[in-house]
Amino acid sequence: MSPSKCPGYCERVVTKQLSSFTVLVFGVTIFALAGAPVRIRGLQDSLLPPQSEVTKSKGHQAAFFPVAVWYSGGKARAPMLETITPDSPRLWKEDLSKIKKLGFNTVRTWVEWNMAEPEEGKYHLENLDLLLRLANEGALKVIVQVYVDSAPEWVGQKYSDGRYAAQDGQPIPSQAAPGYCFDHRGVRKAVLDFFQEVARHAAANPAFYGWDLWSEPAALNWARVGYKSEPMFCYCPSSQERFRQWLKQKYQTLDRLNEAWHRTFTDWRQIEPPRFGTILTYTDFMDWRIYYGYKLAEDLAMRNQAVKAIDPDHVTTSHAPNPSPLVRTLADPYDPTDDFLMKDSVDLFGTSFYPKLTSPEYNWTLERRVLAMDLTSNMTGGRGFYVGELQAGFGVHGTVVGSPVTASDLEMWTWGMVSRGARAINYYAFYPMNAGYESGGYGMIALDGTLTDRSRHAGEIARHIEKNSDLLLQSHPERAEAAIVFSPLTPLAGGYDEENSRTAMHESVAGYHRMFFERNLPVEVLSSRELAQDNLRQYKLVIVPYPLMLTSEEADILRNYVSTGGHLFVEARAGWVDERGHAEPKVPGFGWDEMLGVREIQLIPKKEFAVNWGTVQFNAATFQEQFEVEDQRARSLAVTKDRTQIAYEHEYYKGRAIVFGGFAGQENYQHALTMHPLAGILARWAGLSQPKLRAPRFLELRQMYSPNGRWVFFFNYADKPAAADFTRLLERPASRIREIMTGQEVAPTGANLNLKADVPAQSVRIYRIDF
Repeated sequence: MSPSKCPGYCERVVTKQLSSFTVLVFGVTIFALAGAPVRIRGLQDSLLPPQSEVTKSKGHQAAFFPVAVWYSGGKARAPMLETITPDSPRLWKEDLSKIKKLGFNTVRTWVEWNMAEPEEGKYHLENLDLLLRLANEGALKVIVQVYVDSAPEWVGQKYSDGRYAAQDGQPIPSQAAPGYCFDHRGVRKAVLDFFQEVARHAAANPAFYGWDLWSEPAALNWARVGYKSEPMFCYCPSSQERFRQWLKQKYQTLDRLNEAWHRTFTDWRQIEPPRFGTILTYTDFMDWRIYYGYKLAEDLAMRNQAVKAIDPDHVTTSHAPNPSPLVRTLADPYDPTDDFLMKDSVDLFGTSFYPKLTSPEYNWTLERRVLAMDLTSNMTGGRGFYVGELQAGFGVHGTVVGSPVTASDLEMWTWGMVSRGARAINYYAFYPMNAGYESGGYGMIALDGTLTDRSRHAGEIARHIEKNSDLLLQSHPERAEAAIVFSPLTPLAGGYDEENSRTAMHESVAGYHRMFFERNLPVEVLSSRELAQDNLRQYKLVIVPYPLMLTSEEADILRNYVSTGGHLFVEARAGWVDERGHAEPKVPGFGWDEMLGVREIQLIPKKEFAVNWGTVQFNAATFQEQFEVEDQRARSLAVTKDRTQIAYEHEYYKGRAIVFGGFAGQENYQHALTMHPLAGILARWAGLSQPKLRAPRFLELRQMYSPNGRWVFFFNYADKPAAADFTRLLERPASRIREIMTGQEVAPTGANLNLKADVPAQSVRIYRIDF
C-alpha cells in the first residue's frame, strides 16, 4: 500500500498505427495485442539491460490461477520483514499450512531494497529464500513483490546528485522513502542490479510463480513532501537531461521547439521543464506531462527487461493504485501514470482494489466499484489482468477506522474481478498491519492468528476458482457493442493555470458508464491515444464525452468511424483546442462541423440546465452550447427549457452523429438520475442488443466466452434475494451446465440456454457452460 491510499488521496503500442508521442519516447519493446512485439526505438536504448526485448512469459500461460494472500513470513507488514529466529521455520510453516488449508494456492511475499542490500553488493535475501523453501514444501506457489521505493543509505552517499527535486531544484532528502531518482544513471544501474540479484535467487525455486515489479507506480512513491508548496517531480539534473533527449527526438531542431514553446533558446542545454504557467502558451506544460506518462511506462519496462534478462520464463506484473481513468491525471504531481501505457511494459498489468479504504464516507458506491472493475479490464485490452491488492479487512489510518469488510464483500469483489478477466487475485493481507498508521487494519485474519468468517469464505472462493481455472483462463469478457472514449490529454487543458476541475473527463466517463450499467448494457472505455489500434467498427455506438481537447489523429479516426457506418455521440465544444493547447478556428474543431452539420455560435456557462429530449427530461452541466445549422439535413433532437436547440443528429456518408451542447455524463456523476433516459435513447438509436434478462434492478449480468464454453454470472447487489431469468443462443450446443457455488446441474437443451436462478442477497450465482 502507498500514501496514495490515505483519505486525502483516496481517488487521487501498437499494431496498425503508432501515435507520434509513442514513437518519440519509448526505447523498449511493447506488446502489440494481436501478435509479435513491436520494437520502438527511443531515448533510452543505451540504458537498457542486456536483453533487448520483452519476452512473453511461459509461466502465466499454464492452467494455474493464483489466488494469494500477502504474507512474508511472520507478522511484519509490507514492505518490512521479520527478523529470522530459530523458531521462524516452524512458525512460518504453521502459517503456510493454515493458508493452504483455507484453500489458497499462492502466497505473495516481498523483498525491500533498503534492508536487502544495506551495503553495496552485499545482499540479504534470507527471508525470501526461507519462504520459498517452506512454500515449496507446503505445495504453495509464490509471487514476489519487489520494492525499491525505499532505498539503502549507501545509494545517497554514492550518488549525492541522485536525489529527487521539485520545481525549486532543492534535493529532497530520503528517509528510506522516497529513495532516489531512477533517471540518474548510477541510481538506475543500482536499482536494476538489485532486481537481477533477486531474480537469481527466486527463478530456480520450483515454488516461484511470478513477479510484481512495481507496486502502484508513481513519480514519487511513499512520501508526500508537505514542506513544499505544490511540488511536482522530478526536476533533478538527470530528469531534466532525459526530458531534453525526448524533446530532441520530438522536435528535431531548436527552431521547431522555439516556435512551439514561444521561446528563443540557442542551445539545448538551456531547456528546462516548466515550473509555472504563463499567459502565452502552455505547450511546454503539455510536453512535460505527456513525456512524464511515457517516461514512467518506460521505467517499468526497464525493470521488466532487467528481470527477463535473468528469468525469461516467469510472468511479470505490476499494479496501479486504481485504474487511471477513475481519477488520476497526467497533471498529478506525484502520480502522472497512464495505465493504458503502463500495461505494455509487463506481461500483465492490474490494480489495487480498496472499496472500503478508511473512513466510511470514502466507501465506494456500487457504481464506483463496478466502474473500477470495468476500467481495469478495459485498460488491459482484454488480455487479462492481475488484482495486485484486494482489500481483505477493514481500513485504518491513524485513529480513523473504516467499515467492516464482510465475507459477502470478498465474494462480490473477487468474482466481480474474475468475471472481467482477472488472472490472479491477491488479498491484502493475511495478517493485519502490525506497525505504522495502518496498524490493525486490512487483515484477513486477526493479528493473533484467529481465523475469521471472511477468511474461510475467501478460501472457499479460492477453491472454486482453482477447480474451474481451466475454463476461466481460456475465457474473456463478452465484448461490448458500445464504447466511451477517455482522453488522458483533456485534463491538461488550461496548462499549469487551469482553474476548473482536472477530473471533469473522469466524471463524464463515470456518468455515462453508470447509465449503461443500470441497463445491463456492457460498455468499454477506450483511450483516445489507442484509437488507431482499436477496431472501432466492432462498436455500434461510440460516445465522446467532455471532448474539449482533440488531436488531429483522433479526430480523423472518429470521423472515419462515422463515415463507414458508425454511430457517434459527442458532447459540447468538441475539439476546442488541440494537443498544444491552441484553439481551433471553429468549434467543433478539426472540420467536425462538416460531420455534425452545425457549428457553435454561442457558449453560455450554466452550472446546470434542463434538457427536453422527446418525451423525457434530464439535466446537463457546465456549458450550454448554441449552434448554427450549416447543413439543412441536421435534425434537431432536443431543446432547453427556453426552447433553444441543444442537440442535433446529422447523417455523414454511411453513418450518423449526434452533437449535444452540454455535459450529461458529468451531470449524471454529480447528480445521478436513476435509469437515465439518455442511455436508452442512444441504445435504440445505435441498435444495441438488449440482453434477454428478466430480473430486478440491482441484479447485474456478466458473461465470459471461450472456444470451449461460456460463463454466466448473476450478481445480486440488493439486500434481499432476487430471481433471474436469462435466455440466449449459444455458439455451440452445451454438453454440461452447472452452477459452481451450489453444485446444481442444469439439463442442457442444445444451443438454447435458459437459466433461472434464485440469487441470495449480496451474493452471486455462477454458471459454467461447457461445449
